This record gives sequence, C-alpha cells and structure tokens, in this order.
Amino acid sequence: PMSISSAGTRRVLPRRAAIWTALAVAPALPCAHAQNAPVATLPSISVSGDAPPLTLLEPAATGTLLGLTPFETPASIEIISNEQLRERGAVTVTDAITQAAGISAMRHPGNGGSSLSSRGFTDSNSVAQLYDGVRQYGGVGQTFIYDPWAVDRIEVLRGPASVLYGEGAIGGVVNVIPKKPTRGPIENEIQVTAGTHDTQRFGFGSGGALDDKWSYRLDVSGNHSDSGISLGDSRDAAVTAALRLDVSPELNFTLTQAYAWQEPARYFGTPLKNGSIDYGLRHQNYNVADSKIIYRDSRTELKAEWSPNPAVLIRSRVYYIGSDRDYRDAENYTWLPSGMIQRSAYTDIRHDQEQTGTITDASFDGHLLGLANKAAVGFELNRASLKHTNNSPYSGTSLVDPYDVDHGRFINVAGTTPRYRNSASQYALFAEDRLMLTPAWSLLAGLRYDHIDLKRRDLVADETAFRTTFNNVGWRVGTVYDVLPDLSVYGQYAEAADPVGSLLLLSPANKDFQLSKGRQLEIGVKQAFWQGKGQWTLAAYHIRKNNLVTRDPNDPALRVQVGQQSSRGVEATLGVELSPAWRLDLNAAALRARYDDFNESVNGVSVSRNGNVPTDVPERVANAWLSWKFAPRWTASAGVRYVGKRYADAANRLEMAGYATTNLALLWEPRRDLSLALRAFNVFDRQYAETAYYNQTQWLLGEGRRVELSANYRF
Repeated sequence: PMSISSAGTRRVLPRRAAIWTALAVAPALPCAHAQNAPVATLPSISVSGDAPPLTLLEPAATGTLLGLTPFETPASIEIISNEQLRERGAVTVTDAITQAAGISAMRHPGNGGSSLSSRGFTDSNSVAQLYDGVRQYGGVGQTFIYDPWAVDRIEVLRGPASVLYGEGAIGGVVNVIPKKPTRGPIENEIQVTAGTHDTQRFGFGSGGALDDKWSYRLDVSGNHSDSGISLGDSRDAAVTAALRLDVSPELNFTLTQAYAWQEPARYFGTPLKNGSIDYGLRHQNYNVADSKIIYRDSRTELKAEWSPNPAVLIRSRVYYIGSDRDYRDAENYTWLPSGMIQRSAYTDIRHDQEQTGTITDASFDGHLLGLANKAAVGFELNRASLKHTNNSPYSGTSLVDPYDVDHGRFINVAGTTPRYRNSASQYALFAEDRLMLTPAWSLLAGLRYDHIDLKRRDLVADETAFRTTFNNVGWRVGTVYDVLPDLSVYGQYAEAADPVGSLLLLSPANKDFQLSKGRQLEIGVKQAFWQGKGQWTLAAYHIRKNNLVTRDPNDPALRVQVGQQSSRGVEATLGVELSPAWRLDLNAAALRARYDDFNESVNGVSVSRNGNVPTDVPERVANAWLSWKFAPRWTASAGVRYVGKRYADAANRLEMAGYATTNLALLWEPRRDLSLALRAFNVFDRQYAETAYYNQTQWLLGEGRRVELSANYRF
C-alpha cells in the first residue's frame, strides 16, 4: 500500500507561484509580432460521436519526439481515440487501456489500482504511465484518477521506451492525453449516469475561445458505487482546468491545473481455501469496519511552445505533482483448519509524495548530407521525494467467520510515526534523429542518458540511511520502409532499464543493486486501406531482461543480481469500417514469457524457477468490438475481452484461470444535442480473479454484472 497530509494541499499554491517565477526568470522567448497577426489555429474536438477512430496516419505524441505518425515510427503504437472511449463507455482509464493489444490489468490497493502487464513485464517498474507526456517517478503506481471523461485519447507504446521516458519502461508506456483548450465557439457538455450497485456518475465539460488570444478547457467529474461487496463503497471527484494564451501564431503558453480525490473500495482480496478460490465469497470483504483508503493528487503545469519558423519547434514545461495517500487496513487473510479466517498485517501507512521538474526539447526539420532529416534534442530535470509514515512491523491478528463477518476495529500495536524519507534528484539528456535515405526508406535513432541520485533519511534515528547513484544509457535504432504509400514494414533494436524496486520505496537491503537491463528486437508491418476506412498491424518481438534480483543458490539467505527473464511474442490489430453501418475492431497478443535464471528461497532452501511463467503475466490476451448503426440515430455494440490464465506465484502452482467478459451497449440520439446510452458490463456475470495481492494466496475477484443508463446533453 500507500498517505495523506494537509501539508500536501497547503503546498499547491506556493508551488504554483514557483512555477510562474521559474518561467519569468527563464530566458525570454522571442515574441515580437504585430498585434494584428493572424490568430493561431487550434484543433477542434468533435462531440458528435460520428467521427471514425484515429488512424495510423494521424500524428502521435508518444513513441517519438519528432511528431511522427504510428505509420512512420518503427515501434508498436496504438491509439484509443475519444470516440472509442465514448462508444465503449469505460468507467476507468485502466479499463480503457486494457482494450489495447496485449495489455492486462493487475490492480489492487497496494499499487494504487493502476498497475499493468505488457509483453511479459509487469507493474509500474516496467510499464510506465504518463499524463500528457509527464511521468511521476519512483513511486508505487499512479493514484491520479485519470477519469475517461476528461481524456482526449490514450496512446499505448509497447516495448522498451527508456530512450524516451527514462528507467522503468521495458514493457511499455501508456500516455493519457487530456482534453485541451480549443479554438472556436464555447461548447458545453453534461452527462449523468445511474446504475446497479448504487452507481451514480456525473461529468461536466466546457471549452472554446474566449477571444482571439485566450481559450480554455474545464472538465469536472465524480463517481460513486458500492461494488456489490461489503465495505465496497468507492467514490471520487476530479477537476481539470487549462487556460491557453496565443501570444502569436508562433508562440503560446498553457497553464493546466488538475485536482483529484479518491476513496476506492477497501477490498484486498479473497483468501484461497485449500489452494482454490470459493466464488461464493465474492460479496464478502474481510477488512476492518474503520478501514480507509484515501488518495489526494494534484498537478500544476505551465507549458510554452515556440515555432520561430516552420522548421523549428521548441517546447518547455515546468510542473509540480503532489500525491498524498492514506491506508488503514487489515490486509492479509488466511484460512485456518478451524474454518475461520485469520486477519493479519494491520497496516497504517501514509505517503506524502511530491515531484517538481522541467522538460525542454527542440526539434529541427532540415537536411543532412543532402537527405531530408529531422532531429530533436532535449533535457529533463526533476526532484522527487516520498515521506513514509507507518506502524511497522504491522502487528496484530484477529479471527472472523468467512460467511458471517464481524468486521471489528483496527489494531495498532506499534503506533504510527514517520519512519523514512526517500529523495531522488534526476537529470537526463536525450536526442533523436530521423534520416530519409530515400522517399520510401527512413532510419531512426535515439539516445538518452539518465543520472539519478537517491538518498534515504531515517526519520526515527534522524540520520542518513544511505546514498546511492544510478546511471543508464538507453538507445534504439530502427528503420521503416514503405512498400506502398499505405503499407510499411519496420524493424527496431532497443536497450532499456528497470529499477529493482520502486526508487522512492527502496530499502537499505536493495541499495547496492543496480538497474536491470533489457534488450528488445522487434519487426512489424502496418497498413491503412480502403481510403482510410481500415487499418491493421502485426508485430513480433523478443525481449530479454538481465540483472534480476534472485536468491544465491549457495546461500539462500543472500540475494544476488544475476537473474534473467525473457519474452517473445506476436501482436495483431485490425480496425475496419465494413460499411457505413458496421465497424469491427480486433486485437490479439500471444507470447511466451519465462524466468530464464531465477531462484526463490523456500523454507531456507534455494529453489530454481527456471522455465516458469512470471507472476501475473497472461500469455494470451484478445479484444473484439463490433458496432452496428441499425437505424437512424440508433447504434448497438458488443465487446468481448479475453485474458488467459496467469500464475499468482513463481512456482506456477497457483493458477488464476483465464476468463472472457462481454459488454453490450445501445445508443440513441433523439436530437443532435442529446444522446442516451444503456450499457451492460460483464453481461453473463462471469466469475474470475483479476490479480493476486502481495499475499499470493489472496486474490482480487473481478466485478460482476453491472448495468448503467447515461444521458448526455451538449449545449
């Protein structure tokens, strides 16, 4: 798990002032243009719901610094458009992300409910998540809500991405891009939803131009549900506001402020009984009555973009990210021979995490050796810290009847006090270049150097526990060849790095371990067809990650950094408008993930797990979505998601069965400004385990059938 302090809120205004000050003292950007210069053109956002999803030929913000399209990039990039988000009605951004090929969720309260699996690698240490291109480093997962209501699109880059975003991205990167200020008349939108499990949702959005220089975007959302289990109430609220100033067609500034508050369900899973799960307990929750989980997050950013001429673009941003988290829960549950469940790990934890930083990059479009060339260079600076308050060693036990739960009260044996603070200072230098060898053949290369200074302060002894340094050079080289104007093949080799644990939670026992290193080889093909009505992709890859922390075969009490795991697989996507009335979207991933060299200590003996599948990794994942406009203003759609079996333990003895869930939706637009949607999730009420908690014999069960009715009005 993960804390909350009013101090984090009190720091927001000073941090915002610091950001304005930082920009003021930065070297001034030239902006001498006539007052009657033409007004800058901003992208408009359609809310009609009729536009097709973005294609391979649309520019993507993720995967390269050069503003290339997925078609031009030698990597697997998938875009989940705003239209798809609306049509499919994902309740959370994590639900939406898992609609991309090969991505599965392994969310539980300990990781903020946001951890993902991609290409055989898992959790926030291997699958990075960005908010509009900015990453929160070193923590234990994202707790910012990322409500789909405020999202413009989601971009998923599969495979190593350390060359772009630093350590911790061997499996891939997910970039959640919020709605932005738009040019044009002000448009407003409101949506209300009611459903089973006492569900209520609300969303309000507004945006447009205030005059010829100022434009804005505002999104407000809130959700409540009881999840269908005891102590299952969850609620959240989020506000995102952005104000843009177009000083001239060449220069603009955007100030963004986001707040989020969340109380997720206080559910830590259902314990196994004799090695198997009893789905009859799916509505039971074994936490204590006075348990709590609270996340409070804020983001402030000031961004400047300057294009002195059509061949040059300079971007710079300064930002602050704050996250406060509170946990007070009984987290471990074990069946006893007596038929009772023993609760342990009475955990009271508070995180006070913050990060300030700046990112600047410049891209140049020109020629090299007479060939068309585009290059980008940049740097990143940030400082992050996390103060950890807890009641370690998390003592206390109690017994409950598994079928008639007396939740009881929290037991705090050791008392809750500040224990340590981890602080990390990081800087990075990066560069990327794309050279057109011929009009149909391009070569792309990238390089990034990261340096991290990490310090741990023991707040009990009031002394420095350790200092350590991490360095990494990530790089990639790739090529794209256009066999036809709308058909390309590509290949890429990349090197990346992952930490051995969350840096801001790194313990003294792990301080001497260095970053794990990963290497990937990928080839693929992409095509757009039928005048943009269809597109398909196919990718094959092999990734090897070295320097895993494993048990010493000669001394199981010792841990050594010599392990290795690997994965290889194929991914395919297809999206096609079969006719004006029918649209089909498919994706699938099949992989082979293995521990190549990994040992565990079992009862004091080192046991090899070589050849086993890493925990929480499904080797088969697929999605299908079909929509049918069967009458004017009426659309029916159906979606099916399949996730293959996963293992809860490295021994591969605890198997979480594969599952398939089906969602249905019916949309009616009685007027151009009004739409009604009836959605049913997990229609057949499939019972399944989504992931295991840190306690491998404690599984979090997926949500059952749920039905919601929404009304959306635009004005």
